[in-house]
This record gives sequence, structure tokens and C-alpha cells, in this order.
Amino acid sequence: QVQLVESGGGLVQAGGSLRLSCAASGRTFGTYAMGWFRQAPRKEREFVAGISRSGGNTNYADSVKGRFTISRDNAKNTVYLQMNSLKPEDTAVYYCAADPRGSYRDTRVYDYDYWGQGTQVTVSS
Repeated sequence: QVQLVESGGGLVQAGGSLRLSCAASGRTFGTYAMGWFRQAPRKEREFVAGISRSGGNTNYADSVKGRFTISRDNAKNTVYLQMNSLKPEDTAVYYCAADPRGSYRDTRVYDYDYWGQGTQVTVSS
């Protein structure tokens, strides 16, 4: 089992940047693929980005390609989401999640067994 805690959210103007972090507990962090999801008010939770166990492979939703970068540091048990060129439509609660099957291509909520509590990102126009 792994526990996840996100941080780094906040209020930013359109065009700005934020870096989210997700700290994981436990010694098995490197055995999980990791993902970032987001959920805007009155919308379903959606996939944003995924990363393989080693960090060598990544996957992005079309809406964030070229603007967001997912990375991980297994020595620090942490996964990151660098968000650049933010848009008002990026406003949401952002969640990190752990996938024990280890597939960075997984984009469905139910592929991920462990979730953080979320961090709010608000982009003003």
C-alpha cells in the first residue's frame, strides 16, 4: 500500500506556471506507475499524464501535450507535474495516483488503486 500527498497548487494568472508535487510513503514507490488526474466542478475526473516505474516513458492527454511535463524521483518517492502556459480551462483539483500494474499508458480512473487528497489549481483569465 502507498499513501500519496499532493502539494504545490494555487492561484495563477493565465500563461503562468505551477509545479505540483506528490510525495509517496512506503518502500515500494518504484514498483508503481504514477499518474496525474484532474477534476473540474461538475465534470468527471480526467487523465492528465502518466509515467512509468523508471520514469523513462510518459503519456499525456492531448489537452496538455507540450505544456505539462510529468517526472519522478524514485530516490525521493516523489512525482511531479510541471505545468506551463496555464489556461483558465486547466482550473481543477489535481490528484496524483498510483497504478500497481505499472503501465504508464493507463488513463482510466479505475486503473489506479491509490489516490491523494488533491490540490486545487485555479487559473485566472
